[in-house]
Amino acid sequence: MHRPSVRPIPSTARRRHGARRIAVAAAMSATILSGCSHRVRPTDPASEPTASARKDEPINRAVFAFNKGLDHAIIRPVARGYSHLPVPVKGGVHNFSQNLREPLVFANDLLQANFLRSLNTAGRFLINSTIGVVGIFDVAGHWNMPHHSADLGQTFGVWGMGPGHTVELPVFGSSNVRDAVGRILTMSLYNLGDNSDTVSTANTVGTVGRIVDGRARALPLTDKLERSEDYYAALRDVSAERRARFVEEGRTGAVHQPEQRGDGRAATGLPMNP
Repeated sequence: MHRPSVRPIPSTARRRHGARRIAVAAAMSATILSGCSHRVRPTDPASEPTASARKDEPINRAVFAFNKGLDHAIIRPVARGYSHLPVPVKGGVHNFSQNLREPLVFANDLLQANFLRSLNTAGRFLINSTIGVVGIFDVAGHWNMPHHSADLGQTFGVWGMGPGHTVELPVFGSSNVRDAVGRILTMSLYNLGDNSDTVSTANTVGTVGRIVDGRARALPLTDKLERSEDYYAALRDVSAERRARFVEEGRTGAVHQPEQRGDGRAATGLPMNP
């Protein structure tokens, strides 16, 4: 029996699909910003919650309850098991996942006009992707080229956009309007390279590794915060303070920044921004 052949999707169709995805993400971002722009403040320091923020809190707490259940059922047990692996194995997972994010860090360094940082990031990616065996070994870090993070949420903050009110994202945890918009745009743009099976597989492995490794590193903090009177509020405040410091690091633009360990993770252990 003759079977119809399956034709590969033309590259032009893939590009059109990617363009539509960007358009959808842009529309979603514009909707979020337009709906919440009156709540966005020009600076990051915490202040008394507005009436609208208090009104949103029941929704945020409901989403947080879902996140906490998911964390307790799946992510945290996996992270606890992972934490018992040999240090070289955990280091390799961390370095590999981190190296995959360096192009994103590089792009945000440029958008923030942190040119010394961008050179440091480009050098790290080149060295660790080659001598460091696709990033498994952080050779650049041993050569006095330390890693730093950067994302669109930080970039928007450097540009002067305030954080806005708290938004509890399903799975991703505590965030704010500015960082949520940055996450949507980043996820849309970052996935444009998934036309290649190799790139798609590497991104999937890196994402899973980043989730588990990040959650394992966050265990001491979240275990402590969970013993507080209000776990949701405690984690929300720690996340907000961490993001405020993160934006200030971007404004400073220093290459040598101490790495934040575990205090920028959501209830599920995911990084605040992709």
